[in-house]
Amino acid sequence: MLLRTLIAALLCALPQAEKTRVACIGDSITFGACVQDREKNCYPAVLGGLLGDKYDVRNFGVSGATLLKKGDLPWWNVDAYKNATDFNPEIVIIKLGSNDTKPQNWKNKADFEGDYKALIEHFKGLPAKPTVWVALPVPVLKENFGINKKGVDEQQLLILKVAKEEGCGVIDLYKAVATKDLFDQDGIHPNAAGAKRIAETVFATLSAKKKK
Repeated sequence: MLLRTLIAALLCALPQAEKTRVACIGDSITFGACVQDREKNCYPAVLGGLLGDKYDVRNFGVSGATLLKKGDLPWWNVDAYKNATDFNPEIVIIKLGSNDTKPQNWKNKADFEGDYKALIEHFKGLPAKPTVWVALPVPVLKENFGINKKGVDEQQLLILKVAKEEGCGVIDLYKAVATKDLFDQDGIHPNAAGAKRIAETVFATLSAKKKK
């Protein structure tokens, strides 16, 4: 019994390998709105399970958040911004844009590209010098809450341009989550199956990058 206690104490004293920190930045889709048993089934939680115990994946999604600084709820101004910054992630996944298409926000679309670059640069400037990934927004199956298909389609081109100029990888969620069965009845938010598909797509993209 004494030997077991001694061995356990020695193991605890050994330095533990630090986990790779992954920050999932986003809006209600990242948060997991409309996902049954959200804490377990939102995409960051599922992604954490896929990546395994060597990763610390955290959810910084805020319902209603915009990428635009002049939006009605800028992600820049919420607690998640500070919390994600303090987390000092090594991998960042940005999935913002859906709420920006609302008319009161998209009137400032001329700022979208610059604000997106600023957010990427903010994270790149952190001590961990993270790899930043940008995600194309999920499709709009039914226009709701002011979120509209035209704005999302316009964003795809802007995000691809920003990714190229900033040297960021792109995660195509538009194609990954494109069928009705993966969405809540509101046509905007993926359901648990959709969140799982998002997580699988992010995981596959990150895994493909690691193999190169």
